[in-house]
Amino acid sequence: MSDDKPIRDRKEIDTRNIEGAAGGTIAVLRGQPLLSNKGIPLNLDWVRDVRVNTSAVERRAQSHVARRTVKKEWQAAWLLRAITCMDLTTLSGDDTDERVRRLCAKARQPLQQELVRKLGIEDLHIKVGAVCVYHTFVETAAAALEGSGIPVAAVSTGFPAGLSPLAERVAEIRRSVEAGANEIDVVITRAHVFGGRWQALYDEIATFKRACGHAHMKVILGTGDLLTLRNVARASVVAMMAGADFIKTSTGKEPTNATLPVSLVMVRAIRDYAQETGMAVGFKPAGGIRTAKQSLDWLALMKEELGDSWLRAEMFRFGASGLLGDIERQLDHFATGRYSADYRHPLA
Repeated sequence: MSDDKPIRDRKEIDTRNIEGAAGGTIAVLRGQPLLSNKGIPLNLDWVRDVRVNTSAVERRAQSHVARRTVKKEWQAAWLLRAITCMDLTTLSGDDTDERVRRLCAKARQPLQQELVRKLGIEDLHIKVGAVCVYHTFVETAAAALEGSGIPVAAVSTGFPAGLSPLAERVAEIRRSVEAGANEIDVVITRAHVFGGRWQALYDEIATFKRACGHAHMKVILGTGDLLTLRNVARASVVAMMAGADFIKTSTGKEPTNATLPVSLVMVRAIRDYAQETGMAVGFKPAGGIRTAKQSLDWLALMKEELGDSWLRAEMFRFGASGLLGDIERQLDHFATGRYSADYRHPLA
């Protein structure tokens, strides 16, 4: 990562090739322009041929953490990029309209103005990638974010278990889109994966995709429940074939959520799919990513495995609720040389 630039020069991270490519191109992988994912017919041979060397994946993840780091102004620049790729999230049983409005205010201005001035980044207009809420709060979030350009993401389809009747899950998607959601995070039926029922999984996700209409669909695999990395890889491939705009690790409610080995398997599935089809799919790790250091690990993973095209909110998101506070503290330390107290960086 020796090609990193100082903080003010990182606001555009090699997006020129994307913007200058053929119309409809959303990413570039190894010089190949990629289109948004429209899905392909289910290819069972492809799914059955998926193999994962678990020990090799775990060694790669361990070495990645050990040998990748950025310091000083370059670290600050990467942390700013992490903020722009963040789905600021509240998915608690005690959520209220007022809490959602406060979260949306934080999404519009994730860093305190005093800190923005100290960093000299007023012209970057830093904001988060999206705000993620339950369906009940979609209208509240849409009103609070009006004019900001920040999308509203709604968790849907019987989140987090995904076990309600299919018709109810599809209806929930449609209601959220009608209420103003720009993105829908759907939950798959994990039992389809356990049973190897790939056609059923494909049909379910394709049905969700049709219900989403113009809204982007993020497919939550619930990787902590899938037991093996091979299951994760196969579910990733099927979700992309069915038209997923993003594949997402977790609901944040499983005992084990986003991990680097799981993420490595998923991003390599994205890479293989892009090379085979010419279509790009985004990636969202969610749950358990709470520190600024962790966010740098995931950004470096995306850069190394997929390239700079995926270091944008259009292609990469963190599902996070507590991450922003630690990033803000680290940036405050960069600007002042001192760590500030947690209470000075509330989310909502």
